[in-house]
Amino acid sequence: MLGEHDAVVLDVTPFRLHGVTYYDVAVRFADLKVERTRLGPESVPADLRAGERVLATRAANMVVSIRRP
Repeated sequence: MLGEHDAVVLDVTPFRLHGVTYYDVAVRFADLKVERTRLGPESVPADLRAGERVLATRAANMVVSIRRP
């Protein structure tokens, strides 16, 4: 199942692994469900911050990317 859903960023924690910055991100959807995911730099907009409204792309019930509307 693939689709985009409105969400609010609760937390963004960058970390470096083998010279690449990855992000642990927590988002809350309109139904108040909170989901945590680990994403690569290609899947997160620059300077993403807690409190931002975003569109989260989900595939197979997992967040696979986040973008600003």
